[in-house]
Amino acid sequence: MSTTPPPTGPPTPPMPPQPPMYGAAPVTPMNPSDEKMWATLIHVGGVFGLFLPSLIGYLVLKDRGPFIRSHTMTALNFQITVLIATVVGSALTAIFIGFIVLFAVWILNIIFSIIAALAANRGQFYSYPLTIKFLS
Repeated sequence: MSTTPPPTGPPTPPMPPQPPMYGAAPVTPMNPSDEKMWATLIHVGGVFGLFLPSLIGYLVLKDRGPFIRSHTMTALNFQITVLIATVVGSALTAIFIGFIVLFAVWILNIIFSIIAALAANRGQFYSYPLTIKFLS
């Protein structure tokens, strides 16, 4: 036997869904032309900023579509591989072979990034050669 009286009046309607508390808006997919543009810019950014453009692109755009996710992941894997090769080449400069390694890494970074950017601009998927797969 409960001592609380039964509620009087009409029942209250349920609460409407509330927006997320911390601004995590639902992610909307990109249209194909935007995906191609951003993928191209991320590959070209690897020539100038090493792994930072691809890292930022991966973190920000990875949920916006399968095409942009593939390109940002591929670019990030390649740029991390380039960073490792640069560190190894820098360590090898003590025996002078490092200068050759650094030059080769620099040239390969430019060539493969341009090829990847052209493929992204055409709407094609691309996989860098000589890349260690950190993300999959």
